[in-house]
Amino acid sequence: MTLLRRHLAGVLVLGIPLAWIVIFMLVPYAIIGTYSFWTKTYPTFQPDFQFGNYATLFTDPQYLQVLLRTLKISALVSVASLALAYPFAYWLVFRCRSAGVRTWLYMAVIAPLWVSYLLRAYIWKTILGTEGILNSFLMWAGFTDAPSDIFLYNQFAMILTLTYIFIPFMVMPIYTALERIPPNLAEASADLGQTPWQTFRKVTLPLSTPGIAAGFTLTFCLSFGDFIAPFLVGGPDGNLIAGVIQTQFGSALNWPLGSALSIVMLVIVLSIVSLSDRLERSSRIGAH
Repeated sequence: MTLLRRHLAGVLVLGIPLAWIVIFMLVPYAIIGTYSFWTKTYPTFQPDFQFGNYATLFTDPQYLQVLLRTLKISALVSVASLALAYPFAYWLVFRCRSAGVRTWLYMAVIAPLWVSYLLRAYIWKTILGTEGILNSFLMWAGFTDAPSDIFLYNQFAMILTLTYIFIPFMVMPIYTALERIPPNLAEASADLGQTPWQTFRKVTLPLSTPGIAAGFTLTFCLSFGDFIAPFLVGGPDGNLIAGVIQTQFGSALNWPLGSALSIVMLVIVLSIVSLSDRLERSSRIGAH
């Protein structure tokens, strides 16, 4: 009886998460994958098995342009987040002597995650707009006589907004990776005659690679799938792949093409995650 109870408990512990994954992840993916082979027939679509939707994505210049633009914006957001997050995390771990200050600054970075995403995106529309804080300051300081519209509705505004929104996802894994580095490694490197820069390049940076890879993956994938911030601050050049998918499932009513776009997007994200996992494993093997 006891063995039976343990068996049932094991089935429940494993079965409930597995059922959740199957019902809410694998089944929707299978449905979208099936739709991607269907044919659009106005005003609806019909079951079919053809690759015309995928051929459209890779032959129509407008979809290729949107895909490349999305990849570029996501990569720039990830690089900008890394450039800001790594020095900040490094200073917190190795240079900030007060534990209280370290805690407060770390909490200040992740606190925006508790605020509505839409509000965080709309803040930058308010700052960069023609009647926003930035233009008001420039006019008050005498740098310009009239409000300028160069700060909003462009790719720079998208990169700035997405970097602000997703930089906590870069700081957290890098901070964790740096915090796990034993302090005696830096001391041993100094005893061997290495300069601080050499210690950073040969010890700290390689050991923090898993955190960099995790942060880059999170930031890239989140910005790659975002459509709200580009809609608010992107303007005519702000249409990214997620926005196109939303349009295909919404006003265009072209579910097969939208499903094909979703599958392509899923493949790209899974490829990035796979590459990140390989990089993280190779860095750990090299560290050992």
